[in-house]
Amino acid sequence: MAEQTDARLVAAVESFLDHVRSARGLSEQTVRAYANDLDQLVEFAAQRGIGTTTGLGLEALRDWLWDADQRGLARSTIARRSSSVRAFTRWASETGVLDTDPAARLRAPKGSAHLPRVVSTDQVRSVLDGLTDRAGTDDPGALRDLAVVELLYAAAIRVSELVGIDVEDVDRSRLTVRVLGKGGKERVVPFGLPAKDALDAWLERGRPVLAARAAAQTPDRSPGQVRARRSGGDALFLGDRGGRLGVRSVYRVVARALEDLPGAGPSGPHTFRHTAATHLLDGGADLRAVQELLGHASLGTTQIYTHVSSARLREVYRTAHPRA
Repeated sequence: MAEQTDARLVAAVESFLDHVRSARGLSEQTVRAYANDLDQLVEFAAQRGIGTTTGLGLEALRDWLWDADQRGLARSTIARRSSSVRAFTRWASETGVLDTDPAARLRAPKGSAHLPRVVSTDQVRSVLDGLTDRAGTDDPGALRDLAVVELLYAAAIRVSELVGIDVEDVDRSRLTVRVLGKGGKERVVPFGLPAKDALDAWLERGRPVLAARAAAQTPDRSPGQVRARRSGGDALFLGDRGGRLGVRSVYRVVARALEDLPGAGPSGPHTFRHTAATHLLDGGADLRAVQELLGHASLGTTQIYTHVSSARLREVYRTAHPRA
């Protein structure tokens, strides 16, 4: 009986994930976050003999969040878990899987209010100079890494958007790239000449090498669909084996590029997105123009960068003004 009721909870979670993936059009990254959180909830519930959605009362959900807090999970992680389970139980109540919504009154600590990491223009230049030196050897991986970081900073795009770009999405004559953002929303964003130069070198001398590497690893007798699956197809950026470059690989590229820079904080691809937005505002860009560039649905999301810019201004003032 326990296995049967367990399966019913798992089935409800799977139905919810199918719903947010298809009906709501959420990004695959968001769906994976929901799936990870709800998998943790199912495991927690099973340990306490809860195998059905009706067993997920408010107290059980509070215990789940409390357990996460006791294990030292970050406040932002607990807040995300709370959001995930509230989305799940709201869907369950709206579709009749649950009679009521037990998480409607669930509260969790707000996420960390730390400002995103921003590196200076000199530090960005140092990173890109180092990558340019490596790319001077015409190593295909080095050419790709330079183009990746140049485009992340120039276009201020998300890592999920970057890895989803196809070759045809890049207009090198108009210096624009088409990306697919959150919620399946498409937008066209500009980039500059240094990024174009890096993309030109990658497309002309780097990408063909990695694409040929993928073709060489695929037996001639393999069906066409297998060859397509092993290769990167139309992807702009390819991994070392010739397939579409993945998010984890981009994280490794950026972490290596930032590892020698002073300062604490995350060393992921979003650092360049945060940095680009802040540098635009420092340079006098209009907040709504930055909102459109970043693909934010709400202006309030973009306004965090005004706080970052102000913080940088105060720091410059304290160190440079004689009467600060």
